[in-house]
Amino acid sequence: MAASPKGYPARIDPAQFQHSFVTWVQAIQQIHGDVIAIDGKTHRRSHDHANGTAALHLVSAWASENRIVLGQVAVDSKSNEITAIPMLLDLLDLRDCTVTIDAMGCQTAIATQIVERGGDYLLALKGNQPQLHADVVTLFADARSALQPAYGMTHATTIDKGHGRIEQRQAFVISDPSVIAFLNDQNRWTDLQSVICIESERTLNAITTTEQRYYLSSQVLDPATANHHVRAHWGIENSVHWVLDVVFNEDASRIRTDHAPQNMAVLRHITLNLLRQEPSRGSLKTKRFRCALSEDYLAQVLGI
Repeated sequence: MAASPKGYPARIDPAQFQHSFVTWVQAIQQIHGDVIAIDGKTHRRSHDHANGTAALHLVSAWASENRIVLGQVAVDSKSNEITAIPMLLDLLDLRDCTVTIDAMGCQTAIATQIVERGGDYLLALKGNQPQLHADVVTLFADARSALQPAYGMTHATTIDKGHGRIEQRQAFVISDPSVIAFLNDQNRWTDLQSVICIESERTLNAITTTEQRYYLSSQVLDPATANHHVRAHWGIENSVHWVLDVVFNEDASRIRTDHAPQNMAVLRHITLNLLRQEPSRGSLKTKRFRCALSEDYLAQVLGI
């Protein structure tokens, strides 16, 4: 399907359409207490090189427990996610929610914005915050090498098995106020309460790999909750981005005229939300096919 220059998706004001989408989601769902994962996705074939248009890159918010897309903002072609994430946060009701973002969004201003809007943050910490990252890595290395619990560190382990793979996930959390005060001595990170290390050990085909990831949190978390929040974040990859590519063929779409790529992305999010909220059994692909076959079922999905 290709949109003509005069097609409706190309002509709709994307900001207004986006605002209407967010208003609709907030009207049909209460998300207080949920984990809201924020992540970006590039629509790879939406580019138009002949006219100098880059592929659309969209930052989206996903409510992990409610399993719905809450909103999305397009990243300006001359910018990056750091400028788009605050715009998306301004659209959302964050009260009593935990916002999870990868390392790109690990910025002091973003942390402050989340807290000021009534939410909590769990931000991946990597090399874009070099000094703090180095301090946290050293802190956990010292705590884990101690012969007895150090720095008030708590710990929990989970083991998952499936498809020939064994994965052991260890969560380490330090929330001792004196340690946090040392790490955040200039109070750059609003309400910083915990630092977290998640160590994943995966064994597949007799090959074992180990990875450590680090996080900042505005909550005093127990290790099991920290592990849950980190895993919930990746739901946006598996339940949104992957589904849009496999079920909706989003990456293969060559819609690229005017505002059509962004507006069609919003339409796919609307469709995804509607199909997920429809309670009957069946895959998303099956539900889409049923909508094509039955106007009654289509009306049921649309709620009309």
